[in-house]
Amino acid sequence: MSVIIIGAGPNGLTTAFYLAKAGLKPLVLERRPVVGGGAITADLAPGFRCPTLAHAIGPLRPSIVRDMRLESRGVEFITPDPRLVSLSPDGRTLAFSSDISRTAEAIRAFSEADAAKYPEFCTVLKALGGLLGELLETTPPSLDGPALGELWDLLKTGRHFRALGRTNAFRLLRWMPMAAADLVAEWFANDLVQAAVAARGIFGVAQGPWSAGTGATLLLNAAVDPAPGGSSVTVKGGPGELTRAMADAATQAGAEIRTDTAIAQVLVRDGRAAGVVLDDGREISARAVIASGDPKHTLLGLVDPVELDPSFLVRMRNYRCPGTTAKVNVALSALPAFRGVAGTADLKGRVQIGPGIDYLERAFDASKYGQISPAPYLDVMFPTLHDPSLAPPGAHVMSVYVQYAPYTLAGGRAWSDAADELGRIVLRTLAEHAPGIERLVVTQQVITPRDLEATFGLTGGHILHGEPALDQLFTMRPVLGCAQYRTPIPALYLCGAGTHPGGGITGGSGQNAARAILKDLKT
Repeated sequence: MSVIIIGAGPNGLTTAFYLAKAGLKPLVLERRPVVGGGAITADLAPGFRCPTLAHAIGPLRPSIVRDMRLESRGVEFITPDPRLVSLSPDGRTLAFSSDISRTAEAIRAFSEADAAKYPEFCTVLKALGGLLGELLETTPPSLDGPALGELWDLLKTGRHFRALGRTNAFRLLRWMPMAAADLVAEWFANDLVQAAVAARGIFGVAQGPWSAGTGATLLLNAAVDPAPGGSSVTVKGGPGELTRAMADAATQAGAEIRTDTAIAQVLVRDGRAAGVVLDDGREISARAVIASGDPKHTLLGLVDPVELDPSFLVRMRNYRCPGTTAKVNVALSALPAFRGVAGTADLKGRVQIGPGIDYLERAFDASKYGQISPAPYLDVMFPTLHDPSLAPPGAHVMSVYVQYAPYTLAGGRAWSDAADELGRIVLRTLAEHAPGIERLVVTQQVITPRDLEATFGLTGGHILHGEPALDQLFTMRPVLGCAQYRTPIPALYLCGAGTHPGGGITGGSGQNAARAILKDLKT
């Protein structure tokens, strides 16, 4: 009897690998017919393959890439430069490069003052992100009985906080509860520059740039990748190639992976997790159970409520996970021509349509009232620019994240009736920057927040497993009264994205959860 991992997404596979490497025999149970969770590549139309959900990754932690030997397993990481190109309504573009001086020069065309401040902003963001990244790398201590080693890790983090210096330490404390719009306004005056930087604070969340606490989301994303433009790291062949290799690594280390295996319930005996019940009624016993799904589904959907304290039940029922992000995948007969984009090199990273703070806020405003944003914030990638084999010769696929698309539409309207409208809005918005793009469409796939819940198991359709608002950033510690990856039920653990603030596919949740589990099993 070993351990069971529910879900074969990137974090579940990472957890399985490290547990297997430590000598355990993890069994990974995946409800869908393929591994990968939100990191998959699938057929869009005959001859067209596209990232179904995630089109960029974390980036993945270097230690995970090394330990799992992913590159030797055929994973080819691609780091486009520029990382991000933000489109302006007047036809100009702003490119964020990995090179700070090149980005400053690009900003100079919009604002001399902003260009002068950009290098210092990058330095500050790297310093603050470095401290937060160190905090995220550390498995939080048990509040009931912290070990000496855990307390020592916290003391080291405290010393590094002091090492930030008075100015940056004050910035960190002040910026965390701020709105991203206020944060960027302290540095930049140009609206396009402000929106391009602030968008990291609202990506995937049910908040606008003027929402309090989006400064914390921005900073936590900087902990994963400090560049203001954010990560555009991808994988040749799409994210499905990454999770295929991760599954191979976990299997070779000693894990077993079963697909098409749905879980009905987590078994709890004598107050401890003791295994799972499958949909067909079969029971599988285990020393521990690890869930890579969102915490609300795990603790309210798979655990019998009688096993949980009533006050905890109330808190978890109020755990917010309102999805406001949709995904549109498009097969194109040719590459669209964007106004102001000099060449295809500028389209190899992420392309952003969100030209101003007020534009982003208005897009959010619509979703607050159950409306699809008529002028949405879009995050776009063209995977075929890195891997032409994903489409027929000369053709392309386009991957689009759309905000805001509320989980619940006004007037009781069903998403099954509104999906086509969302697709039309996305194409119309793109056509303002790439005239004639509609004529290139071969087919398109619209994935609504309801689809994210029904097909991919994301409660509320939230791509981050829960809203990273300030009061929920470390929810699993104060709510549970114990370490981040543990739950009120001994031997039941969480390793999903919602347990690791910072977002993105980094493998951090899986790696940290494995450390916590191994520590507990040894004791």
